[in-house]
Amino acid sequence: MILQLAMQSAGAGIGVFLGTVIGLSMRRDKSRTSGLLGGSVVLTALAAGLLAMAVMMVIKYFTAW
Repeated sequence: MILQLAMQSAGAGIGVFLGTVIGLSMRRDKSRTSGLLGGSVVLTALAAGLLAMAVMMVIKYFTAW
């Protein structure tokens, strides 16, 4: 069941990851690195993507009933 929820929610996680990478890359080019996890765009985008995927999994779990 968890794998099914993860597969159904992966699109949201990937979309947020890619959008965050693009947005934060433009921010980093302007030398504004405050707010990045460990000063890394990829690490921050990964955390945002995983959080979005987890939220989508919870939403899908509770709306499936």
